[in-house]
Amino acid sequence: MQPMPDYTLSVSEALKARTKSGELQADPAQMDVAARLDRILSALKERKPASKSSALGWIFARRNKAKDPIKGLYVYGSVGRGKTMLMDLFFSMAPIEKKRRAHFHEFMADVHNRIYLHRQKLKNGETKQADPVPPVAEQLAAQAELLCFDEFTVTDIADAMILSRLFTELFARGCILVATSNVEPNNLYPDGLNRSLFLPFVGLLQQYVEVSSLDSPTDYRMEKIDHLPVYLTPADSAADREMDRAWRAVTKAQPEKPEEIQMKGRVVPVPRAVDRAARFTFAQLCEQPLGASDYLAIADRFDTVFIDHIPYLGPQKRNETKRFIILIDALYDHKVRVHASAAAAPEALLTEKKGTEGFEFDRTASRLFEMQSSDYLNEGKSDLSEM
Repeated sequence: MQPMPDYTLSVSEALKARTKSGELQADPAQMDVAARLDRILSALKERKPASKSSALGWIFARRNKAKDPIKGLYVYGSVGRGKTMLMDLFFSMAPIEKKRRAHFHEFMADVHNRIYLHRQKLKNGETKQADPVPPVAEQLAAQAELLCFDEFTVTDIADAMILSRLFTELFARGCILVATSNVEPNNLYPDGLNRSLFLPFVGLLQQYVEVSSLDSPTDYRMEKIDHLPVYLTPADSAADREMDRAWRAVTKAQPEKPEEIQMKGRVVPVPRAVDRAARFTFAQLCEQPLGASDYLAIADRFDTVFIDHIPYLGPQKRNETKRFIILIDALYDHKVRVHASAAAAPEALLTEKKGTEGFEFDRTASRLFEMQSSDYLNEGKSDLSEM
């Protein structure tokens, strides 16, 4: 059994220590968010664990959580301001065993899978509960009292339609939500289909979480960038040659073959694979009917992914743009190394900022930049051969 983490530090103290050592710059905006996270840490430390001596102990503990819930935190701000770092510090210090930190797309893929399994049980006569949301919420709450989502975003109508009902159930069971996002709650799912059905979730968020802006003037990610030959523009024949050279180096020129990733009765085709490396064209990844769960499966299976011929994106390619945003989120969150050839630099790929994709693409561009940095590459899932 691993030793329990040291909960004596607060996020504020940890931030001050890193600033004093020179690892971080002093940032009042970050210190303000740290103090808000410390409020939740203090409340968690004061909450008494439920007694296991009797069933009544569990019942009364659950009632107390619902009656006097700990208010969570929703932090929004521009990319590269330190939101993820603060989330990591907070999560490592949270003094409870039942906690979960996940990318939002990954969490929702899990939710939809649980709903699917419940409906299969209903179909097979294994349950009489027609509504899958309460039992799924019960499962999730039993596994995690604290839910932490980095880069909270809503772009999928299936997610949007279920969030209000799901989190009504989760909050009623005492779950605490801490999330970071690029946009404030009122700007979530801004141009989405049937947005009026999503709006109750915004009201629910404002009731159960404190909303705070992180308005640091510095984009710390940009300071780390050390451009490496992993993102090539334009996507011409010269870029193709460099991509081929990188592919040979990563795969050690071993024979490649196509693969298939099994996904609930269907498959995600991988046209070129060698061990833990895979190569796709943009069209194969983003012009096909793939979603978050498919991209997460690719990120889980492979350490290095090559993407050839990323085109200019925008309203004329809205579905492709949406898929590309979700793809990069999945690869980034799983620390997958990415080699890509593209029509333009990340910040110039989106030709027109319009709709939900316009809000989200700033994060995608930032991540594409960071995925070129030595820091990101050194944290990747496997060692890269010398090129």
